[in-house]
Amino acid sequence: MSSAFTNDVEPDVELTLSAILIYPVKGCAGISVDAARLGETGLEGDREWMVVDAAGHAVTQSDLPRMALIQASLSAGVLRLTAPGLQALEVPVNAPGASVSVRVWDDTVSAIDAGASAARWLHGFLGRELRLVRIAPGHERVVDQRYTGPVPAHTAFADEFPLLITSQASLAELNRRLAERGDAAASMLRFRPNLVLDGLDAHGEDPLDVIAFDTPDGPVRLKVVKPCVRCSVPDVDPTTGVQGHAVGDTLAAYRADARADGGITFGMYAVVVDGLSARLRTGQAGGATFRFD
Repeated sequence: MSSAFTNDVEPDVELTLSAILIYPVKGCAGISVDAARLGETGLEGDREWMVVDAAGHAVTQSDLPRMALIQASLSAGVLRLTAPGLQALEVPVNAPGASVSVRVWDDTVSAIDAGASAARWLHGFLGRELRLVRIAPGHERVVDQRYTGPVPAHTAFADEFPLLITSQASLAELNRRLAERGDAAASMLRFRPNLVLDGLDAHGEDPLDVIAFDTPDGPVRLKVVKPCVRCSVPDVDPTTGVQGHAVGDTLAAYRADARADGGITFGMYAVVVDGLSARLRTGQAGGATFRFD
């Protein structure tokens, strides 16, 4: 593994990429894939579409938990949405549309409106006046450089950074605590990661600095930059779209994070240092170095 690290630094820990997930539409259900290519804004196809309200602000499961039941897939240049009780909606990825400005938290982003048919479909399932948009070609949404330093990075409609990383051990620890409370186990889908790692201790992703993989396309290096502060979304059951409280209550008992001013964290954000256009695959072995603050 040493060749994947600058100056042949040996990794502090060996790990395996156990799962890869993309979310074609921000806030809707994710897709588990065997392989995904790294692009300028993270995994190709990830969060390049978004649902917005009449003011152009992002709408997610924290606003409408039923969005968890909308399944999205990308194939042959078409975005396909399905939801219980509705016929599938198909939207050509490169279809022309009105240029609009939308908001993701504090960022204004240029987007293309998917049209009236998509809006009617969303209203039919979610019961609100909403629009479906995709990020405008060529738009560069720069991430917060207070955390990335000299590493330039962009993202599409993700909350903050291109990649979200979690570990199997972190979920296992949460589920151990949920079982002690008499609550049902939670699936990783509640946490909406892009990359899930195996080979770490519980929350062993927290102190990681650089994660590296040697791929057939060349070395990949990911810089871990910031903890992910959690809102109400992990309490949404992805199979029913119903919001509870057990996951949030359990996390609050042991995941208040001083790095996030006491916010409840689970998983870490990362940016791509090397390896744009490289393809990551599940089961791939890798390594990581730790950050020493």
